[in-house]
Amino acid sequence: MKNINTLILALFGLVVFQACEGPEGPQGLTGFDGQDGQDGINIVSEVFEVEVDFNAANEYSKILSFDPAIVESDVVLSFVLWEVDGETPIWRAMPQTAYFQNGGILVYNYDFTSSDFRLFLDGNLDLSTLSTDWTENQVFRVVIVPGDFASTNARIDLTDYDAVTKLLGLTDEDFKRIELK
Repeated sequence: MKNINTLILALFGLVVFQACEGPEGPQGLTGFDGQDGQDGINIVSEVFEVEVDFNAANEYSKILSFDPAIVESDVVLSFVLWEVDGETPIWRAMPQTAYFQNGGILVYNYDFTSSDFRLFLDGNLDLSTLSTDWTENQVFRVVIVPGDFASTNARIDLTDYDAVTKLLGLTDEDFKRIELK
């Protein structure tokens, strides 16, 4: 009896769930165009490039003001021009450390608030003994990443210059050199 009920149920299912085919019905009425929605938010990073000379007179640091101040949730990234390979600049994320044969350690570092940004040298050595290769004409690129963007793109490696610039759609032309006073 069980088999007959199962068979009847299976036949009933085949009939009910079989595809329907036939001629297409008439075209419906044309609807009204909807109103255009609001444009989305365009998140733009502020970027700049700066050349710094570190010396005893400026206490091996340079402070730059943000004008206007940045939002508290923004993230500031800094990259130092470490070397040039042919014509290709090699940018390294800061802080960046250099180790000397005599055991000395030099660190290019930075910190920031919503109103300013400081580039500075640090380490376990007498900074006045450094050659000008380490202290003069040092080039830095600074990227201010809006907090909303930084928090929604957690998978990006913020220490990878190429990844950051690619994700933000930045080119070398976007980094305008600012002159320090």
